[in-house]
Amino acid sequence: MDKTWQQNLKAALKGSTLEKLKKSPEFSSKASQLFAPVITETMDDLIDWLNPKDPILQQFLPQSLELEQDESSHTDPVGDHQSEAVPGLIHKYHGRVLLIASGSCAVNCRYCFRRHFPYEKSYAPRNQWHTVINYIKSQPNIHEVILSGGDPLTLSNQSLQTLTEQLATMDHVKTLRIHSRIPVVLPSRIDAGFIDWSQALTLSKVMVLHINHSQELSPEAILTIYRLKQAGYTLLNQSVLLKGVNDSAEVLAELSHQLFNNGVLPYYLHQFDRVQNAGHFAIELNEGNLIYQQLQKLLPGYLLPKWVVEQAGQPSKTLLTPTKTTESRR
Repeated sequence: MDKTWQQNLKAALKGSTLEKLKKSPEFSSKASQLFAPVITETMDDLIDWLNPKDPILQQFLPQSLELEQDESSHTDPVGDHQSEAVPGLIHKYHGRVLLIASGSCAVNCRYCFRRHFPYEKSYAPRNQWHTVINYIKSQPNIHEVILSGGDPLTLSNQSLQTLTEQLATMDHVKTLRIHSRIPVVLPSRIDAGFIDWSQALTLSKVMVLHINHSQELSPEAILTIYRLKQAGYTLLNQSVLLKGVNDSAEVLAELSHQLFNNGVLPYYLHQFDRVQNAGHFAIELNEGNLIYQQLQKLLPGYLLPKWVVEQAGQPSKTLLTPTKTTESRR
């Protein structure tokens, strides 16, 4: 019998893949104590375990490089805390709010900008949703609610339905956006109940996937993406520019082509958020500039993701414009 998605999620926390990580020559137990490794069997199957530089492995492997001090890094590099309207609800940008709907993920990405986020006090559990709902009701300029986390798809279908039924009663809320890695790292989560809930939604639906490398697109993930498309989602993708993972125009171009071939539009290419204990992933702006210039030459405009950086206190993401000469800055 096939495992349920809940069983697959539990295996990500304690499964045999974690033992494989520990046997990797670059594994650091000290780094794993700072931020626990979590990885699904789906990702396990896609890793070339004979290649210590495998781009998927690099995203989930605790390494001693995480212990190095970086004075330019922060525990909250994008300023989530200063934009918290009520516990678990971030109102940073005009017209939309972001709900930290869950403190859990199906995988722990080592570069995560929320790896130090205090979920125990700054996310919105179900018994506090009334506070979130009341705030959104009081703000008629909010037309879009973004579910984030953690990963919001670790919530049950019933919880998602309970939340969105309340959002759908507000005339000013038009769009539900979901930010999730789960359709790729835990495809079994997108079950029949999830599709039924999605199809019944009266709100416009957008899902922003998080895929950094085309190697992450397993046959199961591709099938799941197709099912989401059929359920009425507009599908976008955001990637993070990461050293040792996708710091190549050719790799990024291949990702854009594979995404488009499967019904997903490239959306954002994020300059790395300088979060503490992940500085080894950072690519300086001058190098990112060169990569993006090369990417422009390889792709038509509709496949070119916007190169952006998120800065604390700014009213929007900053669109980075490639130039022939860019000074290195952090």
